[in-house]
Amino acid sequence: MSTPVIFDPMTLPSDDNVNAYTFCVELKGSQWFLQKGKMIAYYGRIDFNGIGHGRLDRLVRTSFHSPLHASDWVVAEGSGKMLLADRAFDVNSYDLDEGNLTIRAGNLLAYQPSLALKQSIVPGFLTLIGTGTFVAASNGPVVFMEPPLRVDPQALVGWADCPSPCHHYDHGYLSGVLGGLRSLTGLGGVSGEEHQFEFVGAGTVLLQSTETLMPEQFAGTVPNEPGVPGAGPAGSGHGGPGAGQGGMGGVPRLPGQLGDLQRRFGL
Repeated sequence: MSTPVIFDPMTLPSDDNVNAYTFCVELKGSQWFLQKGKMIAYYGRIDFNGIGHGRLDRLVRTSFHSPLHASDWVVAEGSGKMLLADRAFDVNSYDLDEGNLTIRAGNLLAYQPSLALKQSIVPGFLTLIGTGTFVAASNGPVVFMEPPLRVDPQALVGWADCPSPCHHYDHGYLSGVLGGLRSLTGLGGVSGEEHQFEFVGAGTVLLQSTETLMPEQFAGTVPNEPGVPGAGPAGSGHGGPGAGQGGMGGVPRLPGQLGDLQRRFGL
């Protein structure tokens, strides 16, 4: 039986993967934007402040321009090493150099303030602009592809330096035998064989190596598990089924967060 590797502040990597599922960000009196629920541990003196924190107004004005997602994000600042993960999905960092990248909102874990985050015109996606590093999760390793390309919506992670995609429907498939059976029985749904996102022009498309989306998780929700402070019984509004209607228990879903409808069409 192999001996597990035990890390400490000196042996943890700096701004690199600890393993395929955990990334370590080092703060040196600096700041990072962080999606709620993605920090699993940290060493040092690090503070976490909400986007509405008055002292951070100047930083937010220059680096965060997505009011629909403001409640899902915090600013981490201080000195130390911070471990990021997301339910054992693959986690990696990516560098932008005067770039423009659009990514699924749920896949983006953290980014440097040298990047500006903006609300994409495509529902469920965010756009990062500028130069800097960001950390993202995916359901399986990411594959980088060059347009022109048609992509299964469930496999799409994002796209960089190319126009937003358009919808493509395979009408031959829809009008064939399988499409007829679906219309008669109501069984099945929109798949990558019937509906794709079509990319044209120069740039890069990021795909995850599966057709299964990362399950949606409301940021900041306390899980209903034994031993978790504040979890409470199921259905109590503290992380149980009753908390499923908003980003935090009792907080309604904001306009533009389409949830199940959004996933149904692969957005």
